[in-house]
Amino acid sequence: MLQSLSIRNVVLIDKLDLDFKSGLSVLTGETGAGKSILLDSLGLVLGNRAETSLIRQGEDKLSVTAQFSLQKQTPALRALLDEYEIEADDELLIKRSLTCDGKGKIFINDQPAGAKLLKEIGKYLVEVHGQFDNQGLLNPANHLDVLDAYGAYKPLVERTAAAFAAYKKARAARQEAEKNIARAKEDEENLRHWVDELEKMNPRPDEEDELGKKRQEMMNAEKIIDSLNYAYGALTERADVQGAIRSAQSAMDKANTLVDGRYQTIIDMLDQALIDISETVNELEEVSHNVSLNQNELENIEERLYALRGLARKHNVAVSDLPQTLADFRNRLSTIELGEEGIAALRKAEDTAKLDYVKAANELSSARQAAALQLDNKVMSELPPLKMEKARFVTVVEKMDESGWSEKGFNNVYFTVATNPNSPQGPLNKIASGGELARFMLALKVNLAQSSSVATMIFDEVDTGISGSAAQKVGLKLHEVSRYAQVICITHLAQIACLADRLARLARDVQVLVVTHSPQVAACGNNHFKVEKSTADNVTTTTVRELTKIEKSEEIARMLAGEVITDAARAAAKVLIGAE
Repeated sequence: MLQSLSIRNVVLIDKLDLDFKSGLSVLTGETGAGKSILLDSLGLVLGNRAETSLIRQGEDKLSVTAQFSLQKQTPALRALLDEYEIEADDELLIKRSLTCDGKGKIFINDQPAGAKLLKEIGKYLVEVHGQFDNQGLLNPANHLDVLDAYGAYKPLVERTAAAFAAYKKARAARQEAEKNIARAKEDEENLRHWVDELEKMNPRPDEEDELGKKRQEMMNAEKIIDSLNYAYGALTERADVQGAIRSAQSAMDKANTLVDGRYQTIIDMLDQALIDISETVNELEEVSHNVSLNQNELENIEERLYALRGLARKHNVAVSDLPQTLADFRNRLSTIELGEEGIAALRKAEDTAKLDYVKAANELSSARQAAALQLDNKVMSELPPLKMEKARFVTVVEKMDESGWSEKGFNNVYFTVATNPNSPQGPLNKIASGGELARFMLALKVNLAQSSSVATMIFDEVDTGISGSAAQKVGLKLHEVSRYAQVICITHLAQIACLADRLARLARDVQVLVVTHSPQVAACGNNHFKVEKSTADNVTTTTVRELTKIEKSEEIARMLAGEVITDAARAAAKVLIGAE
């Protein structure tokens, strides 16, 4: 719900701060005073296009700030705010500015945002309804969602969406398997040759590295053997290292006995050195025997490396990936061999998923048919009081062929009207005139308002093309809509004004804002704001101020009498205010 609106430098308004209080708030003023500027300003914070022509003459920047209560928030709005990490508890503060060079800034709860996001958020806050509203009820693309919201069968909608997702997944799995089999069959001969070739080679994941190291070792075998032999000779032949260590041990044993064993650590170290030297000599003997000088073995290693690398190039993979390549080829052959058996299982799963979807979609379609009939009957009952006794309203629920199936089911839904008994049914915006359209849309809104998640509705020129008793009934319907949402009604009709007492009673429970030329409505207001236009130094300015009780009485007298306020008008104004 709209709580406040702050406007700076918009057209004729230089500075304006409005707090929308509880009860019935009335905005009055002469034609051209600037009441429509308020709606234009509100449109800016709802994501409407910002034009530099809106900037007040002589100023370089405009700004509009609106505060909304989120007590009637929807999960979709909450999800949208969470997606963009906008923190919002019970309130939403939107600020928008625009400079003369066309540069604008948008802040939502002090977080920078874009116009696209603002427009997305705006549609959850305020619903603007008029005869040229092609984004709302006049757009057939929205009719299915509107009917589903009205029907209140959300579990069926969710079950149908889940069933379609499962069916879509099963269908995709079957189609992918069939494609794989088709591709595999085309390459079957090659696959069998490749598998045979790779199986004979039997590659191992780390074989290339292992063979490479062994090949390098064999190529350096002579040098390695020479080094090993030299080391062995140094320890055994050219010097008696072990004998020297034993001599040292004998000498230290004698010294140790003379100092009460204080040299035992040195003796232990010599013992360990003797052991290490012995083990080293044994290890040198062993590794020397393991170094191969076999030329045939080297050639075999080089041939295998060549063959492995050739297969890798052939299949455009690394040598280490050849085992996985073999496994993939075997799987493709298995797919062919399993063939229809596997496809049959996938087809069965797809058929089961399809049946589940069709069942859910049929139940959803039946629910839509019932909701459509109920909506039609209710809308039709609203038409006679609106002087449209001969008009017909029909919600068409069609079943689409399989190509049109989706997560929303297999229905195409759209609203049609016929204004005369012999006239064909057709789309709302194609068949009805401006006045007829206003009444059709209002009859719809009366029945859809309770299912709407929007807390504020603006009816722009809902009285276009109608008058007399029909206009009076329009007022009645506006009153019914306002049971479920904040209503801002822009009207010039006194017939709508006759509902002022009902609007006043309604305002005890919900916030009601009325922009009106009717003294009957104005008289019932709890809060009265006057929109005025003045000119000073060739500069025109629109202002809005809250009236005192005395000023309110005088303003209503003006609305009754016109330019010259008579005593009779003042007396009538007091009667109207007293009838409040």
